Formats: sequence, structure tokens, C-alpha cells
Amino acid sequence: MSGVVEAMRAGRPVFGGWTLTGHPAVAEIIAASGFDFLTVDLEHTDIALGDLHRCALAAKGEDCEVLARLPSCDAVMAKRALDLGAAGIIVPSVNSPEEAARSVAMALFPPEGVRGASLCRATGYGTRFGEYYGDHNRRAAVVVMLEHKDAARDAEAILATPGIAAALVGPYDLSASMGLAGQLDHPEVVAAQGAILGACRRRGVPAGIHVVSGDPAEIRRRVEEGYLFIACGIDTLFLREGCRRALAWKVV
Repeated sequence: MSGVVEAMRAGRPVFGGWTLTGHPAVAEIIAASGFDFLTVDLEHTDIALGDLHRCALAAKGEDCEVLARLPSCDAVMAKRALDLGAAGIIVPSVNSPEEAARSVAMALFPPEGVRGASLCRATGYGTRFGEYYGDHNRRAAVVVMLEHKDAARDAEAILATPGIAAALVGPYDLSASMGLAGQLDHPEVVAAQGAILGACRRRGVPAGIHVVSGDPAEIRRRVEEGYLFIACGIDTLFLREGCRRALAWKVV
């Protein structure tokens, strides 16, 4: 199975980088930096499927799995991302059991799912078709994002869906859905995150969260709270903060 999925099933946390630029050089640097996975964000960027392909190629050979954060719960986009070699998909704004079921089905081959088969990059252009097709449903990482107050309310029902590898809290969208955009430490937002974490524990689904700041102390705190799938920062913030540190000596 996926190394990320296997680790979480064994109770070990996994840590991932996140790219909004979609540049293969950035993907290569992140993949070689010790992260367990790299998410290529197709939702909030102009990253195209060709860019995802190049990022997957750049990460090849590193012990870092490439995941695609889809723009929506879109079966065609999921199929194409997986065909290009993504080890799994992250599906945004999953707010109901029905959306969770669609998220899993579109990533898996029949009879468990509806994904079509092809002689694509993921199968070595056909040279590993039997191996890939026979093992994919066990290996695929399907991560659903619970990032709305409705998802927090119905988390237990959503997470009853078989085949979910992890449930990822989207802290900014969650806070925005509550009328508290960006107030990540507001008691109501913290309580909603806690509701999702509790539902994950009861359903046996690894909980995830995006520590957008990349702050090491917060990442450690999230691990101690029980989160196993942790996205750490964003490439654009890594670049911005590096620039700020370089210029911190300047007296304005």
C-alpha cells in the first residue's frame, strides 16, 4: 500500500510539503527535503495537469509521494491526476456522506469504484498494467477535506465511508464558514476542529490538519493532539519567509 497510508495505519504521523507554484524545481526541492508527501494544489492556483505531471517526474526517485489536491469532487480530474502518477487525491469541501462516497469511488477501479483504466504513466505506459491495476485499490490514498461547519457537524457520518485514508481539516475555510475567517484560535473554530478530531478517533480514520504557518512548535502540538496527516506550510510562504529573514537586518 501507499507508504503514507501504511504509516498512518500503523499510527505513525506523516508530514507533507505543499506547492502553490507547481514548478518542478520546487517540487524536487520539497521532495528531497524529508517530507513524506508533496501536495500539488490544483484548487487555488493556475497549476495545470501538465504541471502536475512535471512535478511527479521531478519527485520521482525520492521517498516522497505526490498527492493532487483537486479543484472539486470531480471524477474526470481525479482519474487524470492518478493516471499521471499521483499516489492519491485530496478532495476539498466534502460536506456529506454522499460526497465522501463519490470521493472514494472516483479514485478506485471497479468493482469498488468507477475509475477507468488506461495505459498511462501510472502503469508505466502499460508495462506494469497488471501490477498497478491489481494493487491500486489497496494502495490509493483518498483524503477528504472537512473544511466547513456542516462537515464538522456531520463528521461522524461522513467518516463512516469505507476507503477514506485520512480526513484533513482545512482551518481557513472552516473558520470562514463560521463567520470567523482567519481566526484559527477562536474557541468556536477550535471546538469545530476538535469535533472532527473526535469523530476521526471514533471512526478509526487518521485525522489531518494543515499547519499553514509551518511553525515547528504547532506541528509538534498537532502530533501530540493525535493528528497523523500533517501538511506543513506552503512553498510560497517558505519563499516569503526566507526573503524576510535575509532582509531582517535592514534598518528602515
